[in-house]
Amino acid sequence: MLFNTIEFMLFFPLVTLLFYLLPHRWRWLMLLAASCVFYMWFIPKYIFILLITIVIDYSAGLLMERWEGDRRRRRWCLVVSVVSTCVVLFIFKYLNFCSAQLVALAQTLGWSHPSRVLSIALPIGLSFHTFQSLSYVIEVYRGNQRAERHFGYYALYVMFYPQLVTGPIERPQGLLRQLHSEQRLEYDNIANGLRLILFGLFLKMVVADNMGTMVDAVYASPNDYSRADILLAMVLYSFQIYGDFFGYSSIALGCALAMGIRLTDNFRAPYLSGSVQEFWRRWHISLSSWFRDYLYIPLGGNRVRLPRWMLNTMIVFVVCGLWHGANWTFMLWGAAYGLLLIVGRGLRQVHLFDRIDGRWGRWLVRAGAVLRTFVVVTLLWSIFRAPNFESLGNLYSALIHGGGEGHLHASVATWAALAAFCLLDIVIRNTRFDAWCSKLPSVVRWIVYAVMIFAIVVFSSVEQYPFIYFQF
Repeated sequence: MLFNTIEFMLFFPLVTLLFYLLPHRWRWLMLLAASCVFYMWFIPKYIFILLITIVIDYSAGLLMERWEGDRRRRRWCLVVSVVSTCVVLFIFKYLNFCSAQLVALAQTLGWSHPSRVLSIALPIGLSFHTFQSLSYVIEVYRGNQRAERHFGYYALYVMFYPQLVTGPIERPQGLLRQLHSEQRLEYDNIANGLRLILFGLFLKMVVADNMGTMVDAVYASPNDYSRADILLAMVLYSFQIYGDFFGYSSIALGCALAMGIRLTDNFRAPYLSGSVQEFWRRWHISLSSWFRDYLYIPLGGNRVRLPRWMLNTMIVFVVCGLWHGANWTFMLWGAAYGLLLIVGRGLRQVHLFDRIDGRWGRWLVRAGAVLRTFVVVTLLWSIFRAPNFESLGNLYSALIHGGGEGHLHASVATWAALAAFCLLDIVIRNTRFDAWCSKLPSVVRWIVYAVMIFAIVVFSSVEQYPFIYFQF
């Protein structure tokens, strides 16, 4: 079920109302049933795939707690759980890609290798709930989380509908504890939840989808457009993916908050970052922190010698790229970020701007760093957006050699919406829309609501785009 549909506008208030009407002891069952309906709205049979991983990881948690004093058995439980969960992810997300690469390699070497392609679709959000399941078994193994004995609550932890298909990726210490706690009806939770939902719908339907119409046109046929339009499309894609994913995350946080449950903030003004390293602390925070805690630090993090740190960084970002999809462009995108972080560490040792004093001087340095980071991130988004190397080559060939006479056209309202988004990002920066909005004078606050609702109703894109991160 998509957040930006009439069905969800009926689903959300009904589920929230039932949540508060039911006694606490029955809420988990209602939420689990609602989450199943939400997930089965896409491809119903794939809920059984999710059930397999839930049973495996739930059982592993119980066994690890049962064998608390036996390190060897606990390690085997962890390995079996992690491998089993990752095998499911591999089959649905990477098997056909690997098979295609083997066929291509065999043809290059002149060998005969039959092409085998499974007719399967990637279950919605598989990478997200796989990582959430892995968080649970790893935390139980480390002794940071007691095994959940109630199968229903554990299933709800994996399937909680607001963040089921596109995150944020939650840890058991946060979400499981809140699911067990009795949440009481509070005006502030309802009000702030609705503010976040409104904000998210505005970002998705007014900003991201209108940007998407122009971006798709250029990326589909870059040779038809001028250099200026290609550059503009690359910049617009930066705001499209940000508005799309930030919009989903805001709606997810709002839906959960309306029931008194607080999810992880996934974005913190990432395009105001002064470096690539800072960008990854502000972009998709739940994923970047997952890789930090469960891959980067176990590999040794930055406590190792420089060559090993460089290898650790490249491993983490190549795997991050691969997590996004079975495609060489995703791996190139991840590797490019790893290389930039390595180069950035070297540049930080040079201390180029140590002698710049004064508030205005520091402000100019910061502004230059933010602009430089945004340009780099935008260039890398073009790799992320390209379906293959051929498409990416066509884009950059048209950018370098010049394209056609086509021009991008957008209404004044579209540019106004984008400007409003950028201004809000600058003003809000390190807080959240609901917290910022609640501090406004009542009249101003209702004007903001009215403008956003009007924009959603009048200026939403004609085409309904699925959320970009659904494919991951």
